[in-house]
Amino acid sequence: MPMLICDTRDGWTKFLLFVKERCSPTAFGNWLAPIRVTDATEQDITLEVPNVFVKEYLLTNYRKELCSFLPVDADGEPAIQFRVAPTLSKNFSEDQPTSTEDLEETEDSTPQIALNPSYRFETFIEGPTNQFVKSAAIGVASRPGQSYNPLFIHGGVGLGKTHILHSIGHHIRENNKRLKIQCITTEAFINDLVDSLRNKSIDRMKRFYRSDVDILLVDDIQFLQNRLNFEEEFCNTFETLINQKKQIVVTSDKPPAQLKLSERMIARMEWGLVANVGVPDLETRVAILQNKARQKGLELPHNVAFYIAEHVYNNVRQLEGAINRLSAQCRLMELEITEELVEKTLREIFQQAPKQRITVEQILKSVATVFEVRVSDLKGSIRTKEIALPRQVAMYLACKLIKESLQMLGASFGKTHSTLLHACKAIEKRLEKDETLKRKILIVERNIYAA
Repeated sequence: MPMLICDTRDGWTKFLLFVKERCSPTAFGNWLAPIRVTDATEQDITLEVPNVFVKEYLLTNYRKELCSFLPVDADGEPAIQFRVAPTLSKNFSEDQPTSTEDLEETEDSTPQIALNPSYRFETFIEGPTNQFVKSAAIGVASRPGQSYNPLFIHGGVGLGKTHILHSIGHHIRENNKRLKIQCITTEAFINDLVDSLRNKSIDRMKRFYRSDVDILLVDDIQFLQNRLNFEEEFCNTFETLINQKKQIVVTSDKPPAQLKLSERMIARMEWGLVANVGVPDLETRVAILQNKARQKGLELPHNVAFYIAEHVYNNVRQLEGAINRLSAQCRLMELEITEELVEKTLREIFQQAPKQRITVEQILKSVATVFEVRVSDLKGSIRTKEIALPRQVAMYLACKLIKESLQMLGASFGKTHSTLLHACKAIEKRLEKDETLKRKILIVERNIYAA
C-alpha cells in the first residue's frame, strides 16, 4: 500500500513536470505551483487549492492529462478531492481570494480583488439582447468614473451579469494597474461588516471601502433587501465613492425600482445608467453553444446546436450545462453527436412548457408572427403558398395542443374536420424532412407558452 500511495504522489509530480514544459512560466506559477498535495491513497489524491477558480482551471484545461497520471473514478474522471486553503485574512470574507493571478493585497494583506479568469469581454457572446449592456460595460471599463457612474446591470439568473462584472474588472486591471479594484458579492460585504463589528474594526473596514478602493464591483445587490442597517452602511459607502468620482458597478436580478430598498438607495443606483441583460435569442444561443463546445474540444453540428438552443432558452448556464453533459457522454461512450443522442442525454434539462389552456387565437397570432403573415389571411380563403403553409401549421398545432374534437376545432378555423385532418397529415409528412419548418414550429410553440 505505501508503494501505491507513493506512486499516486509521484503521478502528481510527473503531471506537473509534463505540464510545465507545455505552458508559460506565468501560467504555471499562477495556477499550478500553489497547489499542494495533502493526502494520497491508491484510489484518489487530495489537493489543496487557493480557491475554487484554480480547481476549475485545472479540471477544465488538464482533465485528460490528469487521467493519464492519476487514478480515475468509475466514470473515467480524475479521482481528485479538493480542499480550499484558508484565507489570508480573517477580517474579510472567505469568499474574497481567488487565483494568485487575480489576487492583489494592500499593505495589511487585505484581499482586494476576486475575478474569475474565464469571465472576460473576449469570451462574452454578444447578441441583440445584451449588446447595449456590453457596450456600456466596455465604456465604463475604458473610462472608469467618467462615463456611466454607477452602472447598474440587471437581468435574470444565468444570463451573464457576473461575466460582464468580472470582465470590467479584468479590463480595468490590465489597462489601469494603479487603480485598486474590489469585486465582492453583497453577501460577502455583509459578512465583512459583521466580522468588523465583532472584531471592533469597523473604522478599518470603512477606510478600506471608502478610501483604499478606486473601483467597486458589487454582485447581487438584491440580497441587501430587508437589511436596513447593512443597507445604510452600503449607501454611505456608495455616496462617498461616487462623490470621489470612483467607479461603481452593481448587478441585480431586478431593476432598482423593483427592489425592496429605501428610496434613497434606489435613487442612488439610478443616478447613472441602468442596463438590462435580456434572454438571448435563438441565434445567440446557438453561438454560445458552439463556443462552449469548441472550448471542450467538441464538434457540434449546426443542426444539433439549433436543436439544443430551441429547447434550452432561458438560461445561459443551462446551455453550458448541456454542453458539459453532452461532452462527457460522447467522450465516455465514444458516440457521435446526433439529435437522437441529444434528446436522450439532455432530456432532463430540456425545458417543458407549463400546462395551460391554449386557444386557437393564441396559435393564430404566434403563427402569424413567426411566418410574417396576417391573422386575417390565416382565417381567410387565400390559397397562395405563402398563406397556405402557415394556415396548415396553425391547424396542425391546434390539433396537437388543444384537446377538442376536430369538429370544434374546424369550426374555429371556419373549416371542416376533414380539412384539419388533411392539414395535420401534410405537416407531419413535411416535418420528416424539413428542418427549417421544424424549427419554426418549435419557436411558435415556445412563443405560445411564453405569452
